[in-house]
Amino acid sequence: MPENVGEVLLRARNVSRSFGGLKAVDDVSVAVRLGTVHSVIGTNGAGKSTLINVLCGEIQATEGTVELLGHDVSRWSQPRRAQAGLGRSYQRNTIYAPFTVFENCRLSAQARLQRPWAWLTPASSCEVSRAAATQALERAGLAAQAHLVAGTLSHGQKRQLEIAMCLATGPRVLVLDEPLAGMGAEESERMLSLLEGLKSGHAILLVEHDMDAVFRVSDEITVMVNGRVIASGTPEAIRANADVQTAYLGEEGVH
Repeated sequence: MPENVGEVLLRARNVSRSFGGLKAVDDVSVAVRLGTVHSVIGTNGAGKSTLINVLCGEIQATEGTVELLGHDVSRWSQPRRAQAGLGRSYQRNTIYAPFTVFENCRLSAQARLQRPWAWLTPASSCEVSRAAATQALERAGLAAQAHLVAGTLSHGQKRQLEIAMCLATGPRVLVLDEPLAGMGAEESERMLSLLEGLKSGHAILLVEHDMDAVFRVSDEITVMVNGRVIASGTPEAIRANADVQTAYLGEEGVH
């Protein structure tokens, strides 16, 4: 079946999230489409992390709805959204350092299997999870490192492994939280190439502070300030937007 490139796989409709009297996310709407990278940018405190926590089900919206693959998932838990096809990487490292690269991926793959007897099956003998892990490592560019202990990887390779662990669960949507953080030029280039390759078959929501990377890899960009969206559009439109330029004045800037 051909891919419906441009189909909305993840959508926030007028989403708000309050913490007491603070509205961390205020009436935000975002649509993430198959075959594209949609980046959310903003200065610290803009509401980006709260938004993706709402989208992924780690906290619930105070107002508005979240849709995943056409279903209203606003009240679904994070594990249920993951089972439905949403994968996420985090700012913090989530790998199991003493395990091998392959074992990390295999355990991620097995965790998604909806089989009541799965806990009785050793991960090493589960062919479905082994195949999923192998394919995920190939897509993430880590097939040659599969046998290595994960804790010995470079920082950039660990970030690649986290994405491979997401891929091993078979997601349609990837939510990536600062995957380039702390990387040097060579590692960043490798990660950007990986993201561009993952567009096929996925809708990608990217939160990232590296503006050069954002403008290179994104098909659409949403800009948040103080919990609200001030602009959304193509990289070219965002670059020329006067409100965005004002919001970033004195910050990193939009070049």
